[in-house]
Amino acid sequence: MNSYLRQFCFALFIFFAQLHFASAQQLVLPQQNNRWALQPDGSITWNINDRLPHADHIEMSGEKVSLWVAYQVDNAGLCHLSRTVVFPTFRMLPDDTRSHIAYTFDDNALPRMYVDDELLWPDAAKGGVDLPAKSINQHGIMRISYRTDKLKQVKIEHSLFPSTEKPLAVETYQFTNVSNKPVTVFMEHLKREVTTDTLRSKVSPHTVVVQSVNDGRRILQPGQSYTFAVGYLATDHPQSLQPIMPGLEEKARQHRIAEIEAPLQLQTPDSILNAMFAFAKIRATESIFKTKAGYMHGPGGLSYYAAIWANDQAEYVSPYFAFSGDSIGVLSAMNCYRLFASYMNPQYKPIPSSIVAEGDAVWDGAGDRGDQAMIAYGASRFALAYGKADSARKLWPLISWCLEYSRRHINPQGVVTSDADELEGRFPAGKANLSTNCLYYDALISAALLGKQLNVPAKITDGYQKEAAQLKTAIEKYFGATIGGYRTYKYYETNNTLRAWICMPLAMGIYDRKEGTVEALFSPQLWTADGLATEAGKETFWDRSTLYALRGVLQAGLTDKAIAYLHYYSVRRLLGEHVPYPVEAYPEGNQRHLSAESGLYCRIFTEGLFGIRPTGFRSFDCTPRLPQNWNNMAMNNINAFGSTFNIEVSRLPGGKVQIKVIEGASQRTYLSKNGDVVKITLRH
Repeated sequence: MNSYLRQFCFALFIFFAQLHFASAQQLVLPQQNNRWALQPDGSITWNINDRLPHADHIEMSGEKVSLWVAYQVDNAGLCHLSRTVVFPTFRMLPDDTRSHIAYTFDDNALPRMYVDDELLWPDAAKGGVDLPAKSINQHGIMRISYRTDKLKQVKIEHSLFPSTEKPLAVETYQFTNVSNKPVTVFMEHLKREVTTDTLRSKVSPHTVVVQSVNDGRRILQPGQSYTFAVGYLATDHPQSLQPIMPGLEEKARQHRIAEIEAPLQLQTPDSILNAMFAFAKIRATESIFKTKAGYMHGPGGLSYYAAIWANDQAEYVSPYFAFSGDSIGVLSAMNCYRLFASYMNPQYKPIPSSIVAEGDAVWDGAGDRGDQAMIAYGASRFALAYGKADSARKLWPLISWCLEYSRRHINPQGVVTSDADELEGRFPAGKANLSTNCLYYDALISAALLGKQLNVPAKITDGYQKEAAQLKTAIEKYFGATIGGYRTYKYYETNNTLRAWICMPLAMGIYDRKEGTVEALFSPQLWTADGLATEAGKETFWDRSTLYALRGVLQAGLTDKAIAYLHYYSVRRLLGEHVPYPVEAYPEGNQRHLSAESGLYCRIFTEGLFGIRPTGFRSFDCTPRLPQNWNNMAMNNINAFGSTFNIEVSRLPGGKVQIKVIEGASQRTYLSKNGDVVKITLRH
């Protein structure tokens, strides 16, 4: 698509996005031509009929492996796969962010398969039977089914998934005899090894093995099935390989997905939001790697493994884990903050932006990105919501240190300075930016609340509250501006173009300029078909800013507008051309499914739609924002504040809502106006 056509399409999108129904006063967003369809079991399926060729990619992760599958269906319907298998804890020297080993395998790397001695999926010169893909299904496991018009005697189901606990990815082919006579199936034996350079290998040489499993010839009687498999594994002991058990590995993967999905279940009248929330939980939680330094959540994307960042892990995803009910997620959050805390120092030199290579090295190439504000914000939010005093005591020194670091970087105008922001110089951020200051503001408020729970002297907690009030005033004076005709914020002192991160005050509870800011966010200058442009007039977008914005607009009380755009965004990411998770960036990274963005998506609902703002180990402010055309919504099996509970919101006559908090056998009911704050204290 050329640039003129792209601009026209975006302009057309904005035109439709700004139309309103005269009666309902609701946004009319353009109809999307979905490629995928939501299934009753919560999965999504692409039934391959037309609109070819098409290509996409997806990442799936376990504790010791990440599997990136790039797939393309050509004009003839033939599916071509490229499998990149990443082994995060098998490292090379020197230590750096990307020193893990990874290998890519295309279709030609697989053993050949035959049905009644006819070759399947042949090379062009070899003859045999081509089997076009019939459908692709995604739900933690990628499943491909094939058309067998040319080979009517069998049905073939093809699956790809990572091992839950091992440095292993598995690919299976299940053949089922659907004819009325015996069928012979055969897969060649394959075992191929590569060993890394001894001098550059960390600890010892690493061996990557590709091998067939259950290979050979089998005769299938009518109705009988048999599964061939290929395993991709890494080991430092190739002489003592354990057998690969594809069936057990698949069951373990299914169990892990179910384990992630069971807690924190969203129930709304919008099935797309419910499903996208469930998918985001998978990606946010699966990408946790078991390293020698403990569980480390990693973004993934073929680049970022066995490493943590102050934004992705400390700020974005760890506060989500306090609600998730996932024990591994909680361990990764505590470990994230523990690792960052190890870099505290009496000189108040900045904590590194990233700790990489299983904790053995750091990256601080952008200087201070506001990392201390990110860490203090995330750690204080996590500690309050997790609701465990002993964990909070461990985090308090880190939180207070990071706040003191930021205080020492307040300039004469009363705002915090930093070398950059989380975009690390890709776009200008000046000497003091809006994002860092908003994070510091919220961190001060959360730390004051947390300190009271820990019986920190009132002089300290009152001081944090006073600093927060002063900073809020300074943010308005320093950053408040009219940009592009909107009463909103400049991102840094000399900024004169709209930036996506003007959403940050809304997400942190600063609503002084909410009307102009919301108008600017959804204006033609910033809103594109893929969410917010990083800067007005630029094609670059990062989902993280869109996700913060959608949460912030909900928190600001513009519920119906936020839900309209949230639904549009969710349809695009779940059922559109690149599925099924939030993405990192474009054009950089080719819209990688970096995992922390999925945590930000989930927080749109916990903090935005249900308005959960932690105030203590057992207490929180709840500000439910029920959309106009919904009569009810619920968040069930919330694991937070030291308890497990449900929140059910339903509409009552006269503009009020009923909020039920169900905690075990205990149930309490609150009545309020929609969007009003209800203070809740749990009993257990």
